Amino acid sequence: MTQVNFRIDEEVKENAEKALKEMGLNLSTAITIFLTKVGREKRIPFEINADPFYSESNIMYLEKIAKDIKEGKAHFEEHSLIEGDDE
Repeated sequence: MTQVNFRIDEEVKENAEKALKEMGLNLSTAITIFLTKVGREKRIPFEINADPFYSESNIMYLEKIAKDIKEGKAHFEEHSLIEGDDE
């Protein structure tokens, strides 16, 4: 048996511990499950992707809008609300 030490934001840890408690697990057991799966499968056992909001193209688009607003070039229009299906 070995001990691993790492730093993590306290709020992240507390939220994880609360969720894990509801599942009947503790943090150590959950991390052991995660690392065992990584070792067996040689991959992260869930999908990891970037939030598209922070994509380079979106940041450039938002920076252009901010520049247009600062320079008084932005045109704002009122539009009707588009509502999705409530199924």
